Amino acid sequence: MTAARPLSDHWDGRVFRNPHSSTVKTLRDVWRWRRMAAPESWPARVEDPPQPAPARVGPGRIAATFIGHATFLVQIGGLCVLFDPIWSARASPLRFAGPKRARAPGQPLEALPGVDLLLVSHCHYDHLDLPTLRAVRRRWKPPAATGLGNARHLAKAGIGGARELDWWEEARFGPLRVTYVPAQHFSARTPWDRNRALWGGFVVQAEDGASVYFAGDSGWCPHFAEIGARFPRLDIALLPIGAYEPRWFMRTQHMDPGEAVRAHLALGARRSLGMHFGTFAGLTDEAIDAPEAALAAARGRHGVPAEAFATLPFGATLDVEATGG
Repeated sequence: MTAARPLSDHWDGRVFRNPHSSTVKTLRDVWRWRRMAAPESWPARVEDPPQPAPARVGPGRIAATFIGHATFLVQIGGLCVLFDPIWSARASPLRFAGPKRARAPGQPLEALPGVDLLLVSHCHYDHLDLPTLRAVRRRWKPPAATGLGNARHLAKAGIGGARELDWWEEARFGPLRVTYVPAQHFSARTPWDRNRALWGGFVVQAEDGASVYFAGDSGWCPHFAEIGARFPRLDIALLPIGAYEPRWFMRTQHMDPGEAVRAHLALGARRSLGMHFGTFAGLTDEAIDAPEAALAAARGRHGVPAEAFATLPFGATLDVEATGG
């Protein structure tokens, strides 16, 4: 399907690529990281205080519930949108190996007030989790959208007909307009399919003027200013702040908290919320609490108020009024 598409700055007719900075790592790079790694130890288990289950909110309000890692339920335009859901114990194709949860999902799947739309940013196992997708399909059967080349993965979970989008392409789902936007990252689920599917984020806009940006995974790059220019009234930006150490290895594909603050400023978002941290041990070398501490320091350096870019407790919901454009 992707092979028939016209060539572009991110598609060469065979694989997708990043126009600003390459994220390609060799086997030697991977071996060097694993050989030289000095990961901070994580607790075996973190018990977070329980949070109230999210209630349905209507048009005119935005409610963002942080489940953990990059999983958010966002209510916008009166609909429930689920981003990159993973409730599994491991971010892995294997049940007995791979990055393991240090904390439970902030809300059980059955506590959600519904899922009217499913959005999957890319095909990495910590973002596209087949057991969770099967559970979502069984309970709600929502329509889905994703990047080019990823629908085949969703189909393995029984989610057929997922809408595939290229960067800057949009689709309508009832009162919502969804635009797939660029990110600087890569894709793979096996050693043989690297960059055969596209990665990106989403901007979701409602008829009441509300707008939310979900970044997926990305390194720092000019895409954030480009997104901010095209969508100048973002109510909430959901930005990754973790999985950034060691910098020599992670820099091009994962922002650190300082770069996430720069992304917040480049986007011009009304508020930003941090994600992609503190959940799966083994994805990165930094300590479990390092991203939030570094985010606070970066806000201070850039003069960004705490309420403008924060993190939510796991399972908590931020409910705000939509600006109406």
